[in-house]
Amino acid sequence: MILLPGDFRQTLPVIADEINACLKTSNLWKYVKNLKLTTNMRMALQNDISAEVFSKTLLDIGNGKIPVDSSTGLISFPTNFCQFTTSKEELISKVFPNIDTNYKNHAWLSERAILAATNKDVNDLNIKIQSQINGQIHSFKSIDSIIDPNEVVNYPTEFLNLLDLLGLPPHYL
Repeated sequence: MILLPGDFRQTLPVIADEINACLKTSNLWKYVKNLKLTTNMRMALQNDISAEVFSKTLLDIGNGKIPVDSSTGLISFPTNFCQFTTSKEELISKVFPNIDTNYKNHAWLSERAILAATNKDVNDLNIKIQSQINGQIHSFKSIDSIIDPNEVVNYPTEFLNLLDLLGLPPHYL
């Protein structure tokens, strides 16, 4: 048995095309059984009506059921779906109010998150949020040296410090 979990709407098109090309052309494809989960367990266990409405609206957006404005190609969010902000500072203050006094409260922090499209955006937001917390600043840098001195020409320090690899912290933390 092979389990392929996930929502293919959240998979990059290139990857989805490769998976479709590999799986659907396989001799094993006729034995594949497609099962779908239909109950949002997070919403069901918490019995939160607003979470149910939010979840349904997200699915409607993902399924293309929200009308698209023909002049802009954009959708309009339903009323009360989310709160819009005009700046990063306003977003931070709404998600993390009084961060300077609440940052040690792990339960409070676990209920808050800001999602961003790129690691650079995440790092910029982290710096802005952390700057609001009083205390001593500690800086950490990654090791940026090569063991074999002959390889220094192939891997300049400037290049190594610019790498922003998935799953690894930035050079300067």
